[in-house]
Amino acid sequence: MNCPKIISVKPLDDYQLLIEFSNHEYRKYDAKPLLKKAMFTPLANRGFFKNVRIEQGGYAVSWNEEIDISEYELWVNGNTVKWS
Repeated sequence: MNCPKIISVKPLDDYQLLIEFSNHEYRKYDAKPLLKKAMFTPLANRGFFKNVRIEQGGYAVSWNEEIDISEYELWVNGNTVKWS
């Protein structure tokens, strides 16, 4: 599956991400379920969670070299939202 690339990311309250994709669709991704996995437990720190950034090329969002979420995961499991 060819997913659109990420062009912006905004951390929201309650461990959600608002993602804008290259096709100009917005999706809201709930990262709370990931906090149960050892790799993602640092995201429980709200300050750390808010430091999300887009990886070069728009293929993922990341927080450091060990923690990232692919554009595929965000696209497939994010909920479409209208945003203006």
